[in-house]
Amino acid sequence: MNPVTTVNHPAAMSHDPRRWAAFAVLLVGAFLPPLDFFIVNVALPSIRQGLGATPAEVQLVISGYAGAYAVFLITGGRLGDLFGRRRVFLAGLTGFGLSSVLCGLSVSPMMLIVGRILQGLSAAVMAPQGLASIHALFPDHEKSRALGFYGAAIGLAAVIAQALGGLLISANLFHLHWRVIFLINLPIVAAVFVGGLPLLPDTRSDHPAKLDRMGVLLSALGLGLLITPLVEGREAGWPWWSWLMLAASPLAGMLFWRHEAALARRGGTPLISPDLVRAPGLAVGLMGVLLFYVLSAFFLTFSVYLQGALGASALSAGLVFVPCGVGFFIGPLTTPLAIRVFGRFVPAIGMLCEVLGCVLLGLIVAAAPAAHYPARLPMDAALWLIGFGQGWALPTLVRSVIDRGPLGGSGMISGVVNSALQISAALGVAVIGGVFYAVAGVRSSPASMAHALIVAMLSIAGCLVVSAALSVRASKRPRASVV
Repeated sequence: MNPVTTVNHPAAMSHDPRRWAAFAVLLVGAFLPPLDFFIVNVALPSIRQGLGATPAEVQLVISGYAGAYAVFLITGGRLGDLFGRRRVFLAGLTGFGLSSVLCGLSVSPMMLIVGRILQGLSAAVMAPQGLASIHALFPDHEKSRALGFYGAAIGLAAVIAQALGGLLISANLFHLHWRVIFLINLPIVAAVFVGGLPLLPDTRSDHPAKLDRMGVLLSALGLGLLITPLVEGREAGWPWWSWLMLAASPLAGMLFWRHEAALARRGGTPLISPDLVRAPGLAVGLMGVLLFYVLSAFFLTFSVYLQGALGASALSAGLVFVPCGVGFFIGPLTTPLAIRVFGRFVPAIGMLCEVLGCVLLGLIVAAAPAAHYPARLPMDAALWLIGFGQGWALPTLVRSVIDRGPLGGSGMISGVVNSALQISAALGVAVIGGVFYAVAGVRSSPASMAHALIVAMLSIAGCLVVSAALSVRASKRPRASVV
């Protein structure tokens, strides 16, 4: 069939022999965003040294990407419905490649931060198209397998990012140092673009909703007013503008919510339906999600500790995360059995495994002499627990929260949950990363960095305990039956 034909009905593509090849192309759009979020962690000390970046600027390299990705993720899905997922996917892919070039050629911290924000925007346009295309590409009996591959692509990206980043920096290809972690995207983007043109069908929604432009702007404003002072305020000595932005953030959130409610009353399609998120247990579940992915700060702080306090190379630091990756890989494979045994408590048990890993890691670091590696076997066990708990908790928590939503509203709730995860990641880096750098001090020593890591691990553990409790509470509520 003509690869650019518009496809509105699933049956039209259900028996296309190229559907798996087309889906493989779309999976790259799911793989690259988490890869580029996590791969940066092991490069941060090199970036800070090479560009003369401050700790706050280093945090913005991560949280700027995650924040832009979070705010525009739902919008990216709507753009695919409106203009066709093939066109929007390729546009997002092109933007991701160009912004990667900007990051790789950066000569100042601000240039890199702008490049990362543009990367996040492009990722938000690109990533949703693969998930949205599953319905159009596959018959019912193949959708579960396709969803499994989609989840595996995201998990695999998170698993290999740390080690891959260390390997690329240590190899120092073409003497590019840390820049290679961004420029390596170019051949991938080029290959996928060329391969995707003849394979991707142009699927779109039969009844696409209009884009809530004001909702997009207000949500971006609210998150920007919150994250920017949390990251920059400490470095600048908490000036008046940082407090003003923090005070204005709830106001922007209230304006966003009132706009969404007014749009819904007028019969429009808001970015987040107020009626949808009033489903029993859903607000509590979303609060749990917002506290859950603060674990993103672990990858930042532990990488900085390994390279700054212990003098590990980027490759060595990346390889330290391998037990965490192994645990994350094994965790989801055992969740079907875990659900049969523990039922609705699986997300909470997974988070408590992460809590145990964080506390154990803090104790091991506290017991080690300054500037010396902690005991390797216990450290590997702690990292494995963190990864395994994440592998149990992440998919089951997301699914349990989506199941709280009304029947027929799963599409919007999926987008809201994914955005909440990215907001959690951005806030985790901003808040817990800020705590880490504040405790480590301006002239950090191995001892102060070890102390800062312990404080960060306990902070993450505290957030996960609360998230676990909220997940149990939310799971008690019945699911709503109407939108």
